[in-house]
Amino acid sequence: MIVFRYLSRELLITLSAVSAVLLVIIMSGRFIKYLAQAAQGILDPDVLMYIMLYRMPGFLQLILPLGLFLGILLAYGRLYLESEMTVLSATGMSPQRLLLYSFGPATLVALLVAWLSLGLAPQGVTASWRIFNTQDSLTEFDTLVPGRFQSMRGGSSRVTYAQELSDDRSELGGIFISEKRFSGDKSKEKGITVLVAESGRQEIQPDGSRYLILENGYRYDGNPGEADYRAIQYDTYGVLMPKPEIRQEVTAIEAVPTAQLFNSNNPKYVAELQWRFSLPLLVFVVTLLAVPLAKVNPRQGRYLKLLPAILLYMSYLALLIAMRGSLEKSRIPAWLGLWWVHGLFLSIGLALLYWETMQLKWASWRAAKREVARG
Repeated sequence: MIVFRYLSRELLITLSAVSAVLLVIIMSGRFIKYLAQAAQGILDPDVLMYIMLYRMPGFLQLILPLGLFLGILLAYGRLYLESEMTVLSATGMSPQRLLLYSFGPATLVALLVAWLSLGLAPQGVTASWRIFNTQDSLTEFDTLVPGRFQSMRGGSSRVTYAQELSDDRSELGGIFISEKRFSGDKSKEKGITVLVAESGRQEIQPDGSRYLILENGYRYDGNPGEADYRAIQYDTYGVLMPKPEIRQEVTAIEAVPTAQLFNSNNPKYVAELQWRFSLPLLVFVVTLLAVPLAKVNPRQGRYLKLLPAILLYMSYLALLIAMRGSLEKSRIPAWLGLWWVHGLFLSIGLALLYWETMQLKWASWRAAKREVARG
């Protein structure tokens, strides 16, 4: 029991460190993407942290199996390098018992991954989609930030700037709007229109149309680089704001509750269900793969087998993703599905685990055969 606690502690500490680093790397890339959308006025900056929080279960369900795999390689590799595994082997620690001890923390990780993949991840996708739907329903007023040039939702053809913005977002001051003008088929640019105004306000018509009413300003029409600009001074000028496009429902298959996936003949539902159950199963298979791969010679270093091991893991995950796509397109039967991939790598893990035993038996058989030949 003391050895089990020691190995589990070493494994869980390394797993936590590796998973934390991977989570920070992945979430940083996604956060930068959302931050760029917030800077363009597509997303409200106040919802960024909520989106990241809701997407975290989807990240963790893929990070934890990889973190466990790397954690076993690094933790056990250090024990082999420092000859601690040699001492444990001398006291009766076989590779099979080491694997059995490793299944203890692996079971905890598998239960956590099952909870994430079957429950939290679909709920997180649903919640994030609701936020995106709410953001799609926002107008330019709702995402406008004072003192910043922003490309509006209609595309990069219009840029808006407001020096001041009231707390209720109904009044603006120091307004600048630049918009490109195109021909009827929008294939050729006709020029640019610039609007400046001292102040402005939002006005909603009975039919739901929204207008930005500009006061005391100028409109300039022309082509950049040419001197034939037309300038118009106005007291009041109305700018129609585009209506937001609202998605009425969540269409992502990842957001469908797990209970709804059962007893469905839809190939996409079947593939999604098998994928969600494959992630906890992945934890046990990669544990079986990692334990024999973690054994290294102290003279060779702990990182000798790290690159081949990562390539093996990537092959495993890539094959699962490829078969998921084939299952969605009904190219393979549902009863075969993703299970044969797990069976294949389970066989590879067993072969790695018993490789030395098989080599010893083969050497003994050849030696016995030579003795018989001599006799």
